[in-house]
Amino acid sequence: MLRFSSADVAAKAPAPSRKPAGRPITGAVGRPSFPYDATVRVSLWASVAVVAVLFGWGAWQRRWIADDGLIVLRTVRNLLAGNGPVFNAGERVEANTSVVWTYLVYVGSWLNWPMRLEYVALVLALLLSVAGLAMLMLGTGRLFAPGLLGRRAVILPAGALVYIAVPPARDFATSGLESGLVMAYLGLLWWMMVCWSQAMRVRPSGRVFTGTLAFVAGCSVLVRPELALVGGLALIMMLIAAKGRRRRVLIVVAGGLLPVAYQIFRMGYYGLLFPGTALAKDAAGDKWSQGVIYLSNFNQPYALWVPVVLLAGLALAVSAGRRKGIRYTPAPAPGPLARSVQSPAAVVAFILVSGLLQALYWIRQGGDFMHGRVLLAPLFCLLAPVAVVPVVFPDGTRLSREAGYWLAGAVSALWMALAGWSLWAANSPGMGDDATRVTYSGIVDERRFYAQATGHAHPLTAADYLDYPRMRAVLVALNNTPEGALLLPSGNYDQWDLVPPISPNTPPSPAGLPGPPQKGPHTVFFTNLGMVGMNVGLDIRVIDQIGLANPVAAHTARLQHSRIGHDKNLFPDWVIADGPWVKWYPGVPGYLDAQWVAQAEAALRCPATQSMLSSVRAPMSLHRFVSNFLNSYEFTKYRIDRVPRYELIRCGLAVPEPGGVPYTGLPATGP
Repeated sequence: MLRFSSADVAAKAPAPSRKPAGRPITGAVGRPSFPYDATVRVSLWASVAVVAVLFGWGAWQRRWIADDGLIVLRTVRNLLAGNGPVFNAGERVEANTSVVWTYLVYVGSWLNWPMRLEYVALVLALLLSVAGLAMLMLGTGRLFAPGLLGRRAVILPAGALVYIAVPPARDFATSGLESGLVMAYLGLLWWMMVCWSQAMRVRPSGRVFTGTLAFVAGCSVLVRPELALVGGLALIMMLIAAKGRRRRVLIVVAGGLLPVAYQIFRMGYYGLLFPGTALAKDAAGDKWSQGVIYLSNFNQPYALWVPVVLLAGLALAVSAGRRKGIRYTPAPAPGPLARSVQSPAAVVAFILVSGLLQALYWIRQGGDFMHGRVLLAPLFCLLAPVAVVPVVFPDGTRLSREAGYWLAGAVSALWMALAGWSLWAANSPGMGDDATRVTYSGIVDERRFYAQATGHAHPLTAADYLDYPRMRAVLVALNNTPEGALLLPSGNYDQWDLVPPISPNTPPSPAGLPGPPQKGPHTVFFTNLGMVGMNVGLDIRVIDQIGLANPVAAHTARLQHSRIGHDKNLFPDWVIADGPWVKWYPGVPGYLDAQWVAQAEAALRCPATQSMLSSVRAPMSLHRFVSNFLNSYEFTKYRIDRVPRYELIRCGLAVPEPGGVPYTGLPATGP
């Protein structure tokens, strides 16, 4: 007797005398293993293997590491160096969105030292992406298993084909970002939720499985914060279906212990309620119109409405030919609500609602500046119930043989149309000529953009990004300023504007001779944190005007009409004011106003601003941790005005008197 089980496939079938034919075989933790025809099992695993190979090969052909992926690796470098989970040593800023991805790369790098961090991230992302798609297909295969008992059928990939055909799915399988981890997480959660929905029909899930599922669901917020909408819904369903107080306590503890513990750490260590990336992009805000533009930008190149129609037709056709297959024996005394919640239909509704919630969240946020990236997870969820579909051979039981042949033919025709669309979409030019241009929408094909800008078809390492404009000039400028300097980007891609540090009083040596030269401080102020941060030493401070690694910029207000994903823009005057740099001409570049620098320096003395900066810069101690924890809400909602004069007025501080001759414009000319 052949059995279908993603977890218990190695177990031997029980004797027919002990288990009647057509009944599910129950595993140790209450997850049924379904016996059915060999064609179903072979075709399912063949579909998984073929799709996994195609996806892995397609992702490898488009392999790259994004600049944002290099941001993660800078944090990992600091972890390996003992500086803690920070982007710049001595400044506690959480520059990464995914906690799990950061520490997964850290552990992988530690185990595979001295392999390059870029290659560790590349391999992990690719493996997790392929594994996530495989688990999604196995979960859907298990969903159909009860209705296929005693029937011959072929399992074909459907929604999985749609996903791998969309070019952004292959782009972000190896981007160095957490996209692969998100796929693996959603695939695992879907497979486990399907197992959970079927277990109650035989006997309640065992404690080990229940605790593991609750733990996986609870980790959603650590994979990505917005995935709490998915994991939280799964935990609510488990609590409703749980029988007894002890089982509910197990679910709450297993699902909440790690997320709550990390949240306490985040509040005490970083002084914030959520990741610094969410603060930099003001995740509480909304940009509905930009979100609709982002959705259209994702749909238009690939005509995604076509697979939606085809998959809807496939779902209807499969449902028409489905039969119950087996009669489950309900567990003792489950309530009607528990039976409804812990059912395959409820789990299908769960994953569809999760996908819709994720899509609505990102549309409300305005999407992203990377083409298609943030809508991949919603698409993955929405495709889950039809990741694979069965083509059932007519047997004349539920439908007549003639009707069965018509139904099988309809399913086959729809699947062939879907395969044809997938082949077309997989070779689509995507955004076309706008892929590498920052247009009004602010959306670009990030992989193609960096491939063109660096001249590398596959920019994988930080060294590849040295061919990006201004990057080699960074290293030249740092080497030419051993006394230290603040580097500001200039209009010339081959040079940087330098602001020298204020010269310290170096004590002479005991013999009366000048002391040895001291290496001065260096700070680089640039948008592309990843490529800069990974090409310079950890002793060099790298900050941006957006606020991903700059606490001052992060606490400015979100600009209403800025490029999406670049929602804040701190003036360089603040950077000069917030450091040991010369604050007067000619040290200050001529295009900056020294009076603004003076006003910014005065504004930084605002008591509330000083408290906020102390939360990330003061040495960590038990007192500092407790203080940060208690004031994390105030620090999170604190905002400053990016115009220094307005910030002084907001804080109630005096505006410094201008020094020297005021600027009144160019001298009059003419006859």
